[in-house]
Amino acid sequence: MKIVVVTGSPHRAGTSALLADKFIEGAQSNGHEVFRFNAAFENINPCRGCDACGMNGPCVIPDAISEKLIQKLVDCDMIVLVTPLYYFGFSAQIKMVIDRFYSRTGHIHGKKSALLATSWNNDSWTMTALKAHYTRLCEYMEWRSQGAIYATGCGTRSMIERSDFPQKAFELGKSV
Repeated sequence: MKIVVVTGSPHRAGTSALLADKFIEGAQSNGHEVFRFNAAFENINPCRGCDACGMNGPCVIPDAISEKLIQKLVDCDMIVLVTPLYYFGFSAQIKMVIDRFYSRTGHIHGKKSALLATSWNNDSWTMTALKAHYTRLCEYMEWRSQGAIYATGCGTRSMIERSDFPQKAFELGKSV
């Protein structure tokens, strides 16, 4: 299976990066091909809403999403979104990528998906808005979610390393 992992944290060795690393390790141990796109370290731009693509054509924005990512998303079997929780939602970097799905919406429908998310807070409501957004995204894109990891109480690398969330990410990657 071809898997695209899109990360959205500006911290190269942060909490969500660890989950991505472990998921990828698990998926590759099961023979899957993985392409990783670190949105925070690429030259990317938000959708302009110009509709030049007509939801089925090249985006007019010449950036890393157009040049490196979009065709990988079209060709893959599974999309994994990895984000720290920023004000109860996806990070801006992930949100820019999601908005740019627009240029190939029909071609990105029907994939398998997963979500890996981290947060400092561990209150019961911490991930509610992110869970709802991911659920609606899966419904709209007709994605079949293979799972989600909501790593609450993991505000630092040492906090997440002491948790069972990295192992859960590895197991999720191995199970797909």
